[in-house]
Amino acid sequence: MRLSHLKTLLATALLTAGLGAAHAAEPIKAAFVYIGPTGDHGWTYSHDEARKALEAQAGGKVQTTFVENVPETADAERVFRDLAQKGNQIIFGTSFGYMNQMVKVAKSFPKTTFMHATGYKTASNLGVYDVRTYEGAYMLGVVAGKMTKSNKLGVVGSIPIPEVIRNINAFTIGARSVNPAITTRVIWVNSWFDPGKEREAALALISQGCDALMQNTDSPAVVQAAKEKGVMGFGWDSDMTKFGGNAHLAASELNWTVLYKKVTDDLAAGKWKSSDMWWGVKEGAINIGDFGPAVPADVKKLAEDRRDAIKEGKLHPFAGPLKDQGGKEFLASGKTYGDGDLKKMNFYVQGVEGSVPK
Repeated sequence: MRLSHLKTLLATALLTAGLGAAHAAEPIKAAFVYIGPTGDHGWTYSHDEARKALEAQAGGKVQTTFVENVPETADAERVFRDLAQKGNQIIFGTSFGYMNQMVKVAKSFPKTTFMHATGYKTASNLGVYDVRTYEGAYMLGVVAGKMTKSNKLGVVGSIPIPEVIRNINAFTIGARSVNPAITTRVIWVNSWFDPGKEREAALALISQGCDALMQNTDSPAVVQAAKEKGVMGFGWDSDMTKFGGNAHLAASELNWTVLYKKVTDDLAAGKWKSSDMWWGVKEGAINIGDFGPAVPADVKKLAEDRRDAIKEGKLHPFAGPLKDQGGKEFLASGKTYGDGDLKKMNFYVQGVEGSVPK
Protein backbone atom coordinates (compact mmCIF):
# COMPACT_ATOMS: atom_id res chain seq x y z
CA MET A 1 0.00 0.00 0.00
CA ARG A 2 1.39 3.39 -0.95
CA LEU A 3 2.31 5.91 1.74
CA SER A 4 0.07 8.54 0.14
CA HIS A 5 -2.90 6.19 0.39
CA LEU A 6 -2.18 5.50 4.05
CA LYS A 7 -2.06 9.24 4.72
CA THR A 8 -5.42 9.65 2.98
CA LEU A 9 -7.00 6.88 5.06
CA LEU A 10 -5.58 8.36 8.27
CA ALA A 11 -6.84 11.82 7.40
CA THR A 12 -10.28 10.43 6.61
CA ALA A 13 -10.36 8.53 9.92
CA LEU A 14 -9.37 11.63 11.87
CA LEU A 15 -11.98 13.72 10.09
CA THR A 16 -14.68 11.14 10.76
CA ALA A 17 -13.67 10.94 14.42
CA GLY A 18 -13.78 14.70 14.65
CA LEU A 19 -17.23 14.86 13.11
CA GLY A 20 -18.43 12.13 15.48
CA ALA A 21 -17.09 14.00 18.48
CA ALA A 22 -18.72 17.22 17.31
CA HIS A 23 -22.00 15.40 16.81
CA ALA A 24 -21.77 13.80 20.26
CA ALA A 25 -21.18 17.21 21.78
CA GLU A 26 -24.41 18.66 20.43
CA PRO A 27 -26.75 19.55 23.31
CA ILE A 28 -30.07 17.84 23.86
CA LYS A 29 -32.94 20.11 22.92
CA ALA A 30 -35.74 19.80 25.48
CA ALA A 31 -39.09 21.61 25.38
CA PHE A 32 -41.58 22.11 28.21
CA VAL A 33 -45.30 22.79 27.84
CA TYR A 34 -47.07 24.45 30.78
CA ILE A 35 -50.75 24.68 31.68
CA GLY A 36 -50.32 28.01 33.49
CA PRO A 37 -47.98 30.99 33.69
CA THR A 38 -44.44 30.52 34.98
CA GLY A 39 -45.18 33.14 37.61
CA ASP A 40 -48.07 31.26 39.25
CA HIS A 41 -45.83 30.39 42.24
CA GLY A 42 -47.32 26.90 42.22
CA TRP A 43 -47.32 23.97 39.80
CA THR A 44 -45.99 25.67 36.67
CA TYR A 45 -43.54 27.74 38.69
CA SER A 46 -42.07 24.57 40.20
CA HIS A 47 -41.65 22.97 36.77
CA ASP A 48 -39.99 26.07 35.35
CA GLU A 49 -37.62 26.38 38.28
CA ALA A 50 -36.63 22.77 37.62
CA ARG A 51 -36.17 23.51 33.90
CA LYS A 52 -33.78 26.33 34.71
CA ALA A 53 -31.92 24.22 37.28
CA LEU A 54 -31.60 21.39 34.77
CA GLU A 55 -30.08 23.68 32.16
CA ALA A 56 -27.68 25.17 34.71
CA GLN A 57 -26.55 21.77 36.00
CA ALA A 58 -26.10 20.39 32.49
CA GLY A 59 -23.41 22.93 31.66
CA GLY A 60 -24.46 23.43 28.06
CA LYS A 61 -25.35 19.80 27.41
CA VAL A 62 -29.09 20.54 27.54
CA GLN A 63 -30.85 23.48 25.90
CA THR A 64 -34.44 24.16 26.91
CA THR A 65 -37.41 26.12 25.69
CA PHE A 66 -40.94 26.41 27.07
CA VAL A 67 -44.46 27.42 26.12
CA GLU A 68 -46.74 28.63 28.93
CA ASN A 69 -50.51 29.02 29.27
CA VAL A 70 -51.32 26.14 26.93
CA PRO A 71 -54.94 24.95 27.49
CA GLU A 72 -55.85 21.26 27.68
CA THR A 73 -57.57 21.42 24.30
CA ALA A 74 -56.76 20.82 20.64
CA ASP A 75 -54.44 23.81 20.93
CA ALA A 76 -52.10 21.63 23.00
CA GLU A 77 -51.77 19.21 20.09
CA ARG A 78 -50.72 22.08 17.84
CA VAL A 79 -48.06 23.15 20.35
CA PHE A 80 -46.64 19.63 20.77
CA ARG A 81 -46.55 19.12 17.01
CA ASP A 82 -44.80 22.44 16.45
CA LEU A 83 -42.14 21.68 19.07
CA ALA A 84 -41.48 18.27 17.52
CA GLN A 85 -41.15 19.80 14.06
CA LYS A 86 -38.59 22.27 15.43
CA GLY A 87 -36.28 19.38 16.28
CA ASN A 88 -36.67 19.05 20.04
CA GLN A 89 -35.45 15.59 21.01
CA ILE A 90 -37.65 15.46 24.11
CA ILE A 91 -40.90 17.22 24.98
CA PHE A 92 -42.35 17.38 28.49
CA GLY A 93 -46.10 17.97 28.86
CA THR A 94 -46.81 19.05 32.41
CA SER A 95 -50.56 18.66 32.85
CA PHE A 96 -52.91 15.67 33.05
CA GLY A 97 -55.24 17.03 30.37
CA TYR A 98 -52.50 16.86 27.72
CA MET A 99 -52.61 13.07 27.67
CA ASN A 100 -54.58 12.28 24.52
CA GLN A 101 -52.93 15.07 22.55
CA MET A 102 -49.48 13.75 23.47
CA VAL A 103 -50.42 10.19 22.53
CA LYS A 104 -51.56 11.41 19.12
CA VAL A 105 -48.48 13.53 18.40
CA ALA A 106 -46.10 10.84 19.68
CA LYS A 107 -47.43 8.49 17.00
CA SER A 108 -46.61 11.06 14.32
CA PHE A 109 -43.06 11.64 15.60
CA PRO A 110 -41.66 8.20 16.53
CA LYS A 111 -38.08 9.52 16.75
CA THR A 112 -39.01 12.19 19.30
CA THR A 113 -39.23 11.33 23.00
CA PHE A 114 -42.28 12.52 24.94
CA MET A 115 -42.82 12.59 28.71
CA HIS A 116 -46.25 13.27 30.21
CA ALA A 117 -46.66 14.44 33.80
CA THR A 118 -49.41 12.74 35.87
CA GLY A 119 -50.72 10.65 32.98
CA TYR A 120 -51.09 6.91 32.52
CA LYS A 121 -50.96 6.26 28.77
CA THR A 122 -47.58 5.23 27.36
CA ALA A 123 -45.99 4.25 24.04
CA SER A 124 -42.51 3.22 22.91
CA ASN A 125 -41.54 6.91 22.72
CA LEU A 126 -43.92 8.22 25.40
CA GLY A 127 -43.31 7.84 29.12
CA VAL A 128 -45.10 9.20 32.17
CA TYR A 129 -43.79 10.79 35.34
CA ASP A 130 -45.12 12.28 38.53
CA VAL A 131 -44.26 13.30 42.08
CA ARG A 132 -45.96 11.62 45.02
CA THR A 133 -47.70 14.83 46.06
CA TYR A 134 -49.83 12.86 48.50
CA GLU A 135 -46.72 12.48 50.68
CA GLY A 136 -46.46 16.26 50.94
CA ALA A 137 -50.19 16.56 51.64
CA TYR A 138 -49.88 13.99 54.43
CA MET A 139 -47.04 15.92 56.09
CA LEU A 140 -48.99 19.18 55.89
CA GLY A 141 -51.93 17.37 57.44
CA VAL A 142 -49.81 16.39 60.44
CA VAL A 143 -49.00 20.06 61.01
CA ALA A 144 -52.62 21.13 60.47
CA GLY A 145 -53.91 18.49 62.89
CA LYS A 146 -51.60 19.82 65.59
CA MET A 147 -52.23 23.51 64.93
CA THR A 148 -55.99 23.74 64.37
CA LYS A 149 -58.17 25.19 67.10
CA SER A 150 -61.55 24.61 65.42
CA ASN A 151 -60.76 21.05 64.26
CA LYS A 152 -62.10 22.11 60.88
CA LEU A 153 -59.69 22.01 57.96
CA GLY A 154 -60.35 23.30 54.47
CA VAL A 155 -59.07 22.38 51.02
CA VAL A 156 -59.44 24.40 47.82
CA GLY A 157 -59.62 21.71 45.17
CA SER A 158 -58.87 22.19 41.49
CA ILE A 159 -60.34 19.40 39.35
CA PRO A 160 -61.75 16.17 40.89
CA ILE A 161 -59.32 13.68 39.34
CA PRO A 162 -57.66 10.88 41.37
CA GLU A 163 -54.50 12.92 41.92
CA VAL A 164 -56.37 15.68 43.74
CA ILE A 165 -58.77 13.38 45.62
CA ARG A 166 -55.74 11.39 46.78
CA ASN A 167 -54.09 14.56 48.11
CA ILE A 168 -57.23 15.61 50.00
CA ASN A 169 -57.41 12.15 51.56
CA ALA A 170 -53.71 12.13 52.49
CA PHE A 171 -54.04 15.57 54.11
CA THR A 172 -56.97 14.30 56.17
CA ILE A 173 -55.23 11.05 57.12
CA GLY A 174 -52.17 12.97 58.27
CA ALA A 175 -54.26 15.36 60.36
CA ARG A 176 -56.37 12.60 61.93
CA SER A 177 -53.23 10.63 62.80
CA VAL A 178 -52.46 13.29 65.41
CA ASN A 179 -55.98 14.63 66.02
CA PRO A 180 -58.86 12.19 65.35
CA ALA A 181 -61.42 14.96 65.95
CA ILE A 182 -60.69 16.90 62.76
CA THR A 183 -62.88 17.06 59.67
CA THR A 184 -62.02 18.38 56.22
CA ARG A 185 -64.23 20.44 53.94
CA VAL A 186 -63.56 20.85 50.23
CA ILE A 187 -64.60 23.50 47.73
CA TRP A 188 -63.87 22.78 44.08
CA VAL A 189 -63.04 25.60 41.66
CA ASN A 190 -62.74 23.39 38.53
CA SER A 191 -59.56 25.11 37.43
CA TRP A 192 -55.86 24.70 38.08
CA PHE A 193 -55.17 28.42 38.08
CA ASP A 194 -57.86 31.00 38.78
CA PRO A 195 -56.79 33.33 41.60
CA GLY A 196 -60.24 34.91 41.86
CA LYS A 197 -62.07 31.62 42.29
CA GLU A 198 -59.36 30.31 44.61
CA ARG A 199 -59.76 33.33 46.86
CA GLU A 200 -63.55 33.02 46.91
CA ALA A 201 -63.30 29.35 47.84
CA ALA A 202 -60.82 30.10 50.62
CA LEU A 203 -63.05 32.81 52.07
CA ALA A 204 -66.05 30.46 51.95
CA LEU A 205 -64.13 27.79 53.85
CA ILE A 206 -63.03 30.34 56.44
CA SER A 207 -66.65 31.46 56.88
CA GLN A 208 -67.52 27.82 57.64
CA GLY A 209 -65.05 27.76 60.53
CA CYS A 210 -62.01 26.23 58.82
CA ASP A 211 -58.87 27.66 60.40
CA ALA A 212 -56.18 25.78 58.42
CA LEU A 213 -56.31 25.73 54.63
CA MET A 214 -54.56 23.55 52.07
CA GLN A 215 -54.95 23.90 48.34
CA ASN A 216 -54.45 21.83 45.21
CA THR A 217 -54.49 24.92 43.00
CA ASP A 218 -51.62 26.94 41.64
CA SER A 219 -51.80 30.54 42.80
CA PRO A 220 -50.96 31.98 46.25
CA ALA A 221 -54.52 33.33 46.61
CA VAL A 222 -55.40 30.82 49.35
CA VAL A 223 -52.53 31.73 51.67
CA GLN A 224 -53.19 35.41 50.96
CA ALA A 225 -56.79 34.97 52.09
CA ALA A 226 -55.59 33.08 55.17
CA LYS A 227 -53.29 35.94 56.09
CA GLU A 228 -56.04 38.50 55.56
CA LYS A 229 -58.52 36.64 57.77
CA GLY A 230 -56.10 35.58 60.50
CA VAL A 231 -56.18 31.84 59.88
CA MET A 232 -53.48 29.40 58.77
CA GLY A 233 -52.38 28.22 55.34
CA PHE A 234 -49.79 26.14 53.54
CA GLY A 235 -47.65 26.67 50.48
CA TRP A 236 -48.44 24.18 47.73
CA ASP A 237 -45.75 23.07 45.24
CA SER A 238 -43.42 25.83 46.45
CA ASP A 239 -42.72 28.16 49.37
CA MET A 240 -45.44 30.82 49.60
CA THR A 241 -44.19 32.57 52.73
CA LYS A 242 -43.94 35.96 51.05
CA PHE A 243 -47.67 35.83 50.33
CA GLY A 244 -48.86 34.32 53.61
CA GLY A 245 -46.51 35.89 56.12
CA ASN A 246 -46.99 34.47 59.61
CA ALA A 247 -50.12 32.67 58.41
CA HIS A 248 -47.89 30.41 56.29
CA LEU A 249 -47.21 27.32 58.42
CA ALA A 250 -45.12 25.24 55.99
CA ALA A 251 -44.93 24.27 52.33
CA SER A 252 -45.08 21.07 50.34
CA GLU A 253 -42.27 21.74 47.89
CA LEU A 254 -41.69 19.93 44.60
CA ASN A 255 -38.28 19.24 43.10
CA TRP A 256 -38.83 18.17 39.50
CA THR A 257 -35.14 18.68 38.74
CA VAL A 258 -34.20 15.19 39.90
CA LEU A 259 -36.64 13.64 37.43
CA TYR A 260 -35.69 15.90 34.54
CA LYS A 261 -32.00 15.21 35.08
CA LYS A 262 -32.55 11.45 35.16
CA VAL A 263 -34.58 11.53 31.93
CA THR A 264 -32.15 13.75 29.98
CA ASP A 265 -29.13 11.83 31.27
CA ASP A 266 -30.68 8.57 30.09
CA LEU A 267 -31.55 10.12 26.74
CA ALA A 268 -27.99 11.39 26.26
CA ALA A 269 -26.59 7.96 27.12
CA GLY A 270 -29.01 6.18 24.79
CA LYS A 271 -30.57 4.38 27.76
CA TRP A 272 -34.00 6.03 27.84
CA LYS A 273 -36.95 3.64 27.83
CA SER A 274 -40.64 4.36 28.23
CA SER A 275 -41.60 3.91 31.87
CA ASP A 276 -43.81 5.16 34.68
CA MET A 277 -41.70 7.29 37.04
CA TRP A 278 -43.44 8.12 40.33
CA TRP A 279 -40.92 9.66 42.69
CA GLY A 280 -41.38 11.05 46.18
CA VAL A 281 -39.58 11.86 49.41
CA LYS A 282 -37.26 8.87 48.97
CA GLU A 283 -35.87 10.20 45.68
CA GLY A 284 -35.76 13.85 46.79
CA ALA A 285 -38.67 14.89 44.57
CA ILE A 286 -40.81 16.34 47.39
CA ASN A 287 -40.22 17.76 50.84
CA ILE A 288 -41.87 19.75 53.61
CA GLY A 289 -40.08 22.97 54.41
CA ASP A 290 -40.14 26.70 55.08
CA PHE A 291 -41.89 26.38 58.41
CA GLY A 292 -43.34 29.62 59.69
CA PRO A 293 -42.64 31.14 63.11
CA ALA A 294 -46.07 30.08 64.37
CA VAL A 295 -45.11 26.39 64.20
CA PRO A 296 -43.73 25.14 67.56
CA ALA A 297 -40.46 23.24 67.51
CA ASP A 298 -42.10 19.98 68.56
CA VAL A 299 -44.64 20.15 65.71
CA LYS A 300 -41.89 20.86 63.18
CA LYS A 301 -39.89 17.93 64.52
CA LEU A 302 -42.93 15.66 64.33
CA ALA A 303 -43.55 16.55 60.69
CA GLU A 304 -39.88 16.06 59.82
CA ASP A 305 -39.80 12.74 61.67
CA ARG A 306 -42.78 11.58 59.60
CA ARG A 307 -40.97 12.74 56.46
CA ASP A 308 -37.87 10.77 57.41
CA ALA A 309 -39.99 7.69 58.13
CA ILE A 310 -41.52 7.94 54.66
CA LYS A 311 -38.05 8.29 53.15
CA GLU A 312 -36.83 5.20 54.99
CA GLY A 313 -39.87 3.16 53.97
CA LYS A 314 -41.09 2.87 57.56
CA LEU A 315 -44.28 4.88 56.99
CA HIS A 316 -46.82 4.98 54.17
CA PRO A 317 -49.54 7.67 54.29
CA PHE A 318 -52.10 5.11 53.10
CA ALA A 319 -51.47 2.37 55.64
CA GLY A 320 -54.33 0.43 57.20
CA PRO A 321 -56.59 0.32 58.95
CA LEU A 322 -58.37 2.96 56.86
CA LYS A 323 -62.07 3.62 56.39
CA ASP A 324 -63.93 5.43 53.68
CA GLN A 325 -66.21 8.38 54.27
CA GLY A 326 -69.12 6.11 55.19
CA GLY A 327 -67.13 4.24 57.82
CA LYS A 328 -66.50 1.10 55.77
CA GLU A 329 -62.99 -0.29 56.06
CA PHE A 330 -61.28 -0.34 52.67
CA LEU A 331 -57.80 -1.19 53.92
CA ALA A 332 -57.06 -3.64 56.71
CA SER A 333 -54.47 -3.20 59.43
CA GLY A 334 -50.99 -4.11 58.27
CA LYS A 335 -51.78 -3.42 54.61
CA THR A 336 -50.79 -0.47 52.42
CA TYR A 337 -52.73 0.87 49.46
CA GLY A 338 -50.91 -0.03 46.26
CA ASP A 339 -49.95 2.38 43.50
CA GLY A 340 -52.59 0.97 41.18
CA ASP A 341 -55.35 1.74 43.68
CA LEU A 342 -53.89 5.14 44.55
CA LYS A 343 -53.88 6.16 40.90
CA LYS A 344 -57.59 5.54 40.50
CA MET A 345 -58.79 6.80 43.89
CA ASN A 346 -62.27 8.29 43.46
CA PHE A 347 -63.69 8.39 46.99
CA TYR A 348 -63.13 10.30 50.21
CA VAL A 349 -61.70 8.79 53.37
CA GLN A 350 -63.25 9.08 56.80
CA GLY A 351 -63.17 12.65 58.02
CA VAL A 352 -63.79 14.37 54.67
CA GLU A 353 -67.19 16.00 54.42
CA GLY A 354 -69.34 16.36 51.31
CA SER A 355 -69.26 14.19 48.20
CA VAL A 356 -66.86 13.79 45.29
CA PRO A 357 -68.24 15.64 42.24
CA LYS A 358 -69.35 13.37 39.42
